[in-house]
Amino acid sequence: MARDWSGELVNCIRSADRVAANLLLNDWAETRTYEEAVAEVLTPALEHFGNLWASNVGETSLAQGYVAAKVAEDLLDRVLAAQAADGRTVEMEKGPVVVGNVEDDYHPLGRAMLVAFLRSAGWNVHDLGVDVPPAEFLDKVEEVGARVLGASAMMFSTARNVIHLREEIDRRGLRGRVQLAVGGAVFKLRPELVEQFGGDGTAPTALHAPALFERLWQRSLELDPVTR
Repeated sequence: MARDWSGELVNCIRSADRVAANLLLNDWAETRTYEEAVAEVLTPALEHFGNLWASNVGETSLAQGYVAAKVAEDLLDRVLAAQAADGRTVEMEKGPVVVGNVEDDYHPLGRAMLVAFLRSAGWNVHDLGVDVPPAEFLDKVEEVGARVLGASAMMFSTARNVIHLREEIDRRGLRGRVQLAVGGAVFKLRPELVEQFGGDGTAPTALHAPALFERLWQRSLELDPVTR
């Protein structure tokens, strides 16, 4: 019987055992690669855990979510180290982009996955963390010259704060130039909320986020080709 690596990783996360999770991924990568571990072990495990979190099955906790986010970051570090050892270092040549959880949202898992996949694809990511007010998002966007802003929200109650983020973008005269990518369980369950709350696009999973950011970056250039 084949070993259920992703299922074991979910159990490590639910036990909030970061060390055991990393040892498991190291064991898997001994006969494969860390890059393959992202797609074949980490991604399905985090998607499963994210579904548990969204439905609160098994009383998932913020501590477990924190460990899940850190495991994703740890694996990305090993992917980048392996690439460097092989002379395949990924240059952070795309972007810059800004990401964070919307105001009053404290669920880091989805954002951590987003950051991991964006950085592995070469994006220069400025991660603002959780509970980010609209003004703080836009201050950083203007500071670094970002054309794409990624906002994460887990629940409907906090996803509504995307509306205030859209209002701040428009208030500063940045509509079109700054594209607003939104993500989180609520947008996957109710995709109509993307447009309703003022988003410019979403992706079904963090694995698909780099392609979304590419599309939104190109749309920004089409709508506002002059660098301000």
